Amino acid sequence: MKFHYEFDIKSPVKQIQHQHSMMLLGSCFTENIGEKLRKHKFQVTENPHGILFNPVSVAEAVTQYIEQTVYSQSNLFYYNECFHSWKHHSRFSGITADEALQKINSSISDTHIALKKANHLMITLGSAWVYMLTEKALNYKQGTVAANNHKAPAEWFSKKLLTTEEVLRVVDNMIHRLFHFNPDVQIIFTISPVRHLREGVIENNKSKAVLIQAVHHLVEKFEKLYYFPAYELVIDDLRDYRFYAEDLVHPNYHATQYVWEKLVNACMPEDTRNLLKEIAGINLAVQHKPFNAATAQHQQFLKTYQEKTKVLQQLHSYINWDAELSYFSANIH
Repeated sequence: MKFHYEFDIKSPVKQIQHQHSMMLLGSCFTENIGEKLRKHKFQVTENPHGILFNPVSVAEAVTQYIEQTVYSQSNLFYYNECFHSWKHHSRFSGITADEALQKINSSISDTHIALKKANHLMITLGSAWVYMLTEKALNYKQGTVAANNHKAPAEWFSKKLLTTEEVLRVVDNMIHRLFHFNPDVQIIFTISPVRHLREGVIENNKSKAVLIQAVHHLVEKFEKLYYFPAYELVIDDLRDYRFYAEDLVHPNYHATQYVWEKLVNACMPEDTRNLLKEIAGINLAVQHKPFNAATAQHQQFLKTYQEKTKVLQQLHSYINWDAELSYFSANIH
């Protein structure tokens, strides 16, 4: 008997390899995949504005990276004893304006360079709902879409569901600018399987439908776009609440691991997949907690994996092995 529906996933023209530079933008599901990519030694720049859910905020962020936008204090507002940006996650907020501006402008400057050389840009869209500032909001400007609410009062925002045409307009313009800035980048679109139930079940489904229709239209239009079905893997393949966390909103570890394995198999060549297994073995060796670290058996275990790491360093010099080699050196007596 079959207890879940598996389906084939088309591979992208340009597959992901460790030699490549990657950038990830979008919802919190982006951070789950980003963590796995970093753990497996990929070169990753992740959410330089912080978590972004809607396509307008993603497109605005990409435009700022391309233009290398410089923020000033006029772009910030002071609330709850901190300076914030409506376009950034709270981790970019600061007790002083200078602190917030330093974090924001440094991130944009660094990301401008990273995006210019990126081989892959993975964009995970979470919601077609946008929250626009009302006249009651601090630093109100007409038409401003807030990327983060910074726990501000509800009366500061008005909610709107983007139409498919509106999503297409902002994302299509972003793609054209992006390919002009970096002609070699491949864009990988995904739809987040995180359920935005704060909006309501029906409203969440309407939102996902808008995103899915818009993304598939764009993928058919542009050659260097690829759609990875993270949403369908959780919603249609696994299709069970046991693959969600207790909040019934976020996919749990098992679901994220399943999506990761499908991403590896569909989007990475065989030699990269084999290297991932070697890296996973070294990661386990570093995480291993012996009962007695001084035993000859454990010392030999560390030396074996130290040599394996050195061999991989010689074969794959484009991967940074400093942390692992430092660990082995510090623990071998």
